[in-house]
Amino acid sequence: MDTPPTPGPLAGVRVVELAGIGPGPFAAMLLGDLGADVVRVDRPGGGAIGIDPAHDVTNRNKRSVVIDLKTEAGTGLVLDLAERADLLIECWRPGVAERLGIGPDACLARNPRLVYGRMTGWGQHGPLADSAGHDIGYIATTGTLHLVGPADGPPAIPANLLGDFAGGSLYLVAGALAALHHARATGTGQVVDAAVVDGAAHLGAMIWGLLGSGGWQDRPGVNLLDGGAPFYSVYRTADGGHMAVGALEPRFYAEFTRLLGLGADAPDRADTSRWGELRGRIADRFATRTRAEWAAVFEGTDACVAPVLSLREAAAHPHLTARGTYVEYAGLTQPAPAPRLSATPGTLRHPPALPGAHRADVARDWDLPALTGAGHHHDEQGE
Repeated sequence: MDTPPTPGPLAGVRVVELAGIGPGPFAAMLLGDLGADVVRVDRPGGGAIGIDPAHDVTNRNKRSVVIDLKTEAGTGLVLDLAERADLLIECWRPGVAERLGIGPDACLARNPRLVYGRMTGWGQHGPLADSAGHDIGYIATTGTLHLVGPADGPPAIPANLLGDFAGGSLYLVAGALAALHHARATGTGQVVDAAVVDGAAHLGAMIWGLLGSGGWQDRPGVNLLDGGAPFYSVYRTADGGHMAVGALEPRFYAEFTRLLGLGADAPDRADTSRWGELRGRIADRFATRTRAEWAAVFEGTDACVAPVLSLREAAAHPHLTARGTYVEYAGLTQPAPAPRLSATPGTLRHPPALPGAHRADVARDWDLPALTGAGHHHDEQGE
């Protein structure tokens, strides 16, 4: 008999997500993965930009209701949800929630224990707070984008992982859970101002320490961890693939050079003046075999070398398959919940929520009969 899934460590925690795009939905997904009851408030005609809602993995483990926030009834319904919630997440520009009548003051007046999470790029105040923006601009402004890329080329764009999700979503979740802990201990809720610029800057704490100590040059592609070191870099193989090398420690480097067949006459890695020559020697060796051939040489060793895989290749990798890092759920290949908890692991319980699909269920479970009537008009377009 199959063991039923555990409810997760956040079972019983109610979350209202005011629908947006990017880091807000991802943060709510993470809370849902960990067992929270997440109700996403979609606007009429809304939905993620450029993606079929049925394939929007960031809306898994949620339920959706459609509410027209431009109506008095819609505002009232959101306040009713906030009254019953532990957390609320919004990801609009500063002032939008207030203009709609569902800002922090209004919600906390109804529920003093509420944690009100605000996710923005620039934050709730500052000269750029009211400006539009996206991940690439936020990480550019914080100096984070400057860290990524070769010394002789433009910065590389790490999709929107570094700003939106690492600097944004994960910091919102950390702040929301800390505030929830405080609210449960004291009965007092609060506002969490999570800005991508703050989180992306905070991610660089170790680099700032190295910079202050003289151990980091304030330019890309010349440092130990940014591809400047030939033993921490990426190399092209004979078939056009790439291998990632991270042989930092001397004993791992010794294993790397042995398996690569670099030769005893290779430049000493401690001689930075010969790093260019050493890089060339390593590149020449990698160019003699295919990615698959080199992967077979290095996998399972302490050389700290791995093939650079595509997304679909990663989902099929034996190690990730053994761990269930990627799973097939509701017809979609997707990352499994993370991190893993021993007693109350996160689970996949609901496929991506279709806008408005759970109105009756939420009305019942949250004791809010009004959800089945006023405040949602599917033929109107929200703003």
